[in-house]
Amino acid sequence: MSKTVKGSLMVLLAGLAWGISGASGQYLMAHGTDVHLLTSLRLMISGVVLTALVLWRHKEKVIALVTTKKHFKELLIYSLLGLGLNQYAYLMAIRYSNAGTATVLQYLSPILGLIFVSATAKRLPTITESLAILLAILGTVIMACHGDLSHLAISPIGLFWGVFSALTYAYCVIKPVNMIKTWGSLIVIGLAMLMGGVVFPIVTRAWRYPLMLTAGNLVALIGIIGIGTIFAYTFFLKGASLIGPVKATLLASIEPVASVFFRHCANERTFLRY
Repeated sequence: MSKTVKGSLMVLLAGLAWGISGASGQYLMAHGTDVHLLTSLRLMISGVVLTALVLWRHKEKVIALVTTKKHFKELLIYSLLGLGLNQYAYLMAIRYSNAGTATVLQYLSPILGLIFVSATAKRLPTITESLAILLAILGTVIMACHGDLSHLAISPIGLFWGVFSALTYAYCVIKPVNMIKTWGSLIVIGLAMLMGGVVFPIVTRAWRYPLMLTAGNLVALIGIIGIGTIFAYTFFLKGASLIGPVKATLLASIEPVASVFFRHCANERTFLRY
């Protein structure tokens, strides 16, 4: 299997897994789980699991990374301004809109990726890229106001968090490419999650919020943490390192469709059947 095919398949699977994540997050927040607690649990549990795995398999590389000041600082910045902030922004967008809308808004990120790539390459976007940018902006405007420019169909705060999640998502895709090529996706994502899982709950005092462990909530936690975080981020970042950040983001655009589908499945009866 070629690198391109392998990377593309990994990204597509990650997009489907993120669709499950969005629906699970909406379910949990609708059933009493606070967004600060949910973000903290997602980062902490995923970080512990992935870090334990990489310590078992690549202990020497982990030690080398955390003891190299330059790379450790780079990873810490990525953890806080990338993974942690993106997960919080995305869940906030879901809170003030819904999983489908938040996911569509987040997928403005390919536009930001194209702008970044064009700027770093010191070139203007191609005609195709310019058309993609125009269509993405037009689609976002139509979704936000349903064709009537005199009002927003979603709340301004929901729109803000959706666009902000797109910005942080673009950063998540572009920033770690070289780190992943050097250290591997599991090491980078595991340590970044763990760092975020330590810092975020302290900053937000997430322990103040209760967690109701009903059967439905437990299934949703598995969906957002096990499938939508541990599996999805690992596969996506590895895939992006194989095929490039812009192509990876475009392929992962299957997520909005998956998110809408799984959101319709994520009602109380569906979860409790498990």
